[in-house]
Amino acid sequence: MATETIKRNGVEKKLAQKVVKSTKVKTPEKQTSTVTKELAQQAMGKQPISLDERINSFEKLRGLATQRERLVSTLGNLNKFTYNQGHSSKFMIRDENGEEFITSNTNLIRLVTTQLQETLSQRKLEIEKEILGFEL
Repeated sequence: MATETIKRNGVEKKLAQKVVKSTKVKTPEKQTSTVTKELAQQAMGKQPISLDERINSFEKLRGLATQRERLVSTLGNLNKFTYNQGHSSKFMIRDENGEEFITSNTNLIRLVTTQLQETLSQRKLEIEKEILGFEL
């Protein structure tokens, strides 16, 4: 934008002038939409993605959705367990060597299930946030 100073009757006035250049490119109609899309993507700073990249992105999104479904299922099972907890509940952990830890201490069981619920809920929120912000 250019400015110009004009002096009339001892008073200076600044005038702003807009310079607008337009160029028209004549292209066949089929190419016009392609050119327009490409220019729009370039203006936004995005390059068109290939089919393989799009499929890979879709697979990643599907993986995130699957993780969320598993977390929802696990949380549902954990909530059922917590609410149906009685004096006969047992908590067992078994490692790959067959070693076991078993307890029926309700305070310990409640502590472990509460921590699991909080951890799984937090992870579910992270995945949901990632899904909502996902771009193909």
